[in-house]
Amino acid sequence: MLTDKERKAEILRILREKKEVTVKELSHIFGVSAMTIYRDIRELEREGEVKRKHGSVILNTVENKETIPIKSCPICEKPITRSHPYKIIVEGSKIVEACCEHCGLMLHRNYAEKNVSALTYDFITEKPINALDAYYVVGSSAVPCCSPSVIPFINKDDAEKFSKGFGGKVLNFIDAYNEIINRMNINIKSCCSPQQPVSFVLKDLNKKDKE
Repeated sequence: MLTDKERKAEILRILREKKEVTVKELSHIFGVSAMTIYRDIRELEREGEVKRKHGSVILNTVENKETIPIKSCPICEKPITRSHPYKIIVEGSKIVEACCEHCGLMLHRNYAEKNVSALTYDFITEKPINALDAYYVVGSSAVPCCSPSVIPFINKDDAEKFSKGFGGKVLNFIDAYNEIINRMNINIKSCCSPQQPVSFVLKDLNKKDKE
C-alpha cells in the first residue's frame, strides 16, 4: 500500500504520461476510494501541481494555467489558488473570496450586519452549492488548506462517509461557523451584538430561523 506522498507522486507521473485522467480511473489504479483520490487531488491542486476539469484532472502546466492575477485571502493572506474559492456575496453585489471554507466561515464575521449570501463547491462533484445549506466536515485529517480543515458537501451522506474515513465532525453551516470561531479563539461578542445568539450572526439565517 502506497503512502499518501507516494500516491500523489504516482498520480503526477501518470498525468505526465496520459495528460488527463479521471478520478474513477485513479481510484481503480490505486485500489482506494474516490474520496481518497479527491483528497489527493485537492492537495495537489493547492500545491499548484494539477487542475480539475469536468470530472477529470490535468497537470497545471504553463499552457493550462489561466493568466489571472492571484488574489490573497483576506483572512490568512495565503494566495487564492483554487479555481472555485469560497465566495461571499455582500448586499447582492460585492463579492469577497477566501482561500478555503475555513477562512470563508471566519470571513462571515466581518459582514455580520450585512445581507449576504455565500457560495461554495461540493468536495466530490465541484458543483456550486449555497454555502448556508451545505454540510461541512470540520477537523478531518485531510487538510487541503487552512487548519482545522473544513470540507463542504451538498449531501449529508457523503459528508458522513468522508468523516468515517478521515475523521472530523459533520456540521451544518451555523454549527460549523461556531466550531471554527471557537477553535480559533475569536471573541464571538465582537462580531455580533451581545443580545444576538451566535446562530443569528447572519441576517439571512436570522430570517430563515424565524420562518
